[in-house]
Amino acid sequence: MPKSNPGLDHLMDDPKAATLLKNKKLLNELLESPDTKNIIDLRNNQACGSIQSAADAAAKGDTTQLSGILDEVMKSKEGSQAVSRIQKNIPKAE
Repeated sequence: MPKSNPGLDHLMDDPKAATLLKNKKLLNELLESPDTKNIIDLRNNQACGSIQSAADAAAKGDTTQLSGILDEVMKSKEGSQAVSRIQKNIPKAE
C-alpha cells in the first residue's frame, strides 16, 4: 500500500499533476532529464532564494516560492527553452 504524503496529496486534485505523478517512469525521466538539471543549475547560479526551501514549501502546499523560481528561470532564454521542452514531455490531462 503506497504511503500517503499529506503535503503532496492535494496535487492529485490537479488533473495534470495527477497524470504526471501516476506515471513514475515519466516522472523519473523528467527529474533526470538534462533540461531539468539545466534549470536547477541556472537557478543555483542565481542569488535569490533556495530551491530546497521552495521544494519544502511546495510539498506543504505553498507553491509561491517555486513559482517565483520558475519566473526567474523563464526570464533567461536558456531557461525558457528548457521549460518548454519539459512541458512537451508532460502528458496532457484528460
